[in-house]
Amino acid sequence: MKNILILASRSKARRQILKNLGLAFKVVPSNINEHSGMGSDPRKTCMHNALLKARDVASGIDKGIVIGCDTLIEQNGSIFGKPKDLKDARVMLEKLSSKPHYLYTGIAVIDAGNHKEVVGVEETKIFMDKLTSAQISNYFKKVSPLDKAGGFDIQGLGGLFIKRIEGCYFNVVGLPVWKLSSLLKKIGISLFSLCFCLVISGCATEFNVGTNRQDLMMYSSDQEVKMGDSLSKQMEKDYIVIHDPELNERAQRIGSKIAAVCDRKELLYRFRVIEDKKDPDIVNAVSLPGGYVYIFKNLMKVADKDDELAAVMGHEIGHIVARHSIKRLQAIWGYNILSVLAAGTGNADVAQGAQLAYIQLLMGYSQDDELLADKLGARYAKRAGYDPRAMLTFLNKLDKRYKKEDPRPLSYFRTHPHVTERVMATKEELGEKISFEDFINTY
Repeated sequence: MKNILILASRSKARRQILKNLGLAFKVVPSNINEHSGMGSDPRKTCMHNALLKARDVASGIDKGIVIGCDTLIEQNGSIFGKPKDLKDARVMLEKLSSKPHYLYTGIAVIDAGNHKEVVGVEETKIFMDKLTSAQISNYFKKVSPLDKAGGFDIQGLGGLFIKRIEGCYFNVVGLPVWKLSSLLKKIGISLFSLCFCLVISGCATEFNVGTNRQDLMMYSSDQEVKMGDSLSKQMEKDYIVIHDPELNERAQRIGSKIAAVCDRKELLYRFRVIEDKKDPDIVNAVSLPGGYVYIFKNLMKVADKDDELAAVMGHEIGHIVARHSIKRLQAIWGYNILSVLAAGTGNADVAQGAQLAYIQLLMGYSQDDELLADKLGARYAKRAGYDPRAMLTFLNKLDKRYKKEDPRPLSYFRTHPHVTERVMATKEELGEKISFEDFINTY
């Protein structure tokens, strides 16, 4: 087959990205020795190394499209590749977490049949939390840093200490998909056409009652529930499930009323009260695919009025109704990894898929998704007989609390838009007048 793809890399992350795209490819690692630096220019160096790798593999075949890659990190003139050992990896992470840095991936594509060559580079700026020695040690206990440029991953547990990035997410994983697609176009190959025929058979366009539009969804409600079952196991492993009868009765009573009037009644909604093992003062709530809603114990204390808790639970059910979690996972992981997750076979791939999906959901939804969930939360609270304006009083409580305390790893301020935006979205849903003060962000 003329257009079969050949990945000239041992990288598991790069293989996984191609698998997630539904591509047929072979892995033929190159045996070249990488150059450590070309005039201290990481762009030139990683493009040069990528081209050497692709040429090495292409020289041994008559037909096929060879993809060579190389990733380097630069910080204040210092170049970082893969660490030599754990000591080297520790030094790298200590330095990289101290200041922003740039990650470069060079890609070379060679059509072995007609000897066409194209090469390019992708750049992403990374901002990390400052890591302590103990945090690095704990990370290394769970993740091997030796096969990763800079000693960290963004698609796994490493994503928990990456505050934000500027640029391509897949570049940090190891293979910038858009750059690869643009290089393939230059030699007359559409990456989309290679993926489309393999993925489209699993998709369906359906009317989403939450977003009020047609959405492309790859998964049925039954598959979504299976994903939720897998993800809930991880959630209840990482947090303390609270068995207090009074708290659970309150969550179940209010949640059931909201679920009864929401726009997606085919699901069995499950409500759990949880607490963080290290920080019991966290104020947050989390929804998972398939009807799982988790309320942190301290949020129930802050939302001391049932009307307020109803608005919060309506917000989380709104995410489920609009299928925000499934859409987010579709966008990040693609069809294959979610198919494995939905299968629920209990094998290692399912466990890994559940962990990665779980981390992505804890990192939050887009601002548009959050604002829509606020509107749905107010709508469902009103339908269930609660005062929907309680969402505004709850947001005011959070605003005052936030100004007094240091930001927490998980909170309505880590994963949600500014309070002013949320107030305006809620007022818009309720048909209330938006004042000038509503536009002012005070923090």
